[in-house]
Amino acid sequence: MRTTNRGFFEPWEPVQSARHFTLAGQREEIERALQDARRDARYAFGVFLRQTDELIGRVALSNVSRGAWQNATLGYYIDEAHTRRGYATEAVTLTLQFAFVTAGLHRVQAAVLPRNVASRRVLEKAGFVREGRSTKYLQINGVWEDHEVFAVTAEDFQELEP
Repeated sequence: MRTTNRGFFEPWEPVQSARHFTLAGQREEIERALQDARRDARYAFGVFLRQTDELIGRVALSNVSRGAWQNATLGYYIDEAHTRRGYATEAVTLTLQFAFVTAGLHRVQAAVLPRNVASRRVLEKAGFVREGRSTKYLQINGVWEDHEVFAVTAEDFQELEP
């Protein structure tokens, strides 16, 4: 999936090494994610189609902070062939349930490129609220880019749950 979507993801993420797009590189990424989960630092989840178990994306809670903040940063991507079908919104919503119920976090934030309308819509549908804009927030595809910052708290998410 990472190789197939390399061009599709490129405008939205940091520059990746050539190794990242190999089977060995992906195995290393999975092992790092497992180690980070054991350390309560990051939780990464595959997004799979129910019907076929095909991997179609990933969602992660990174930069987990404990103490007074109880916060994490959310990131996600979906295979281009499966976009605009609600999979990202469902995956983000399930990840928020994990964040607030299982991991006991209080707040989850996400940063989105202003031109990434589809990703912003996913966050809004999942209950995130825009908090503001951060200048030159992340280096995306080799360029320091401004991002819109969104967040949701455990209390806000609980009010959204049916």
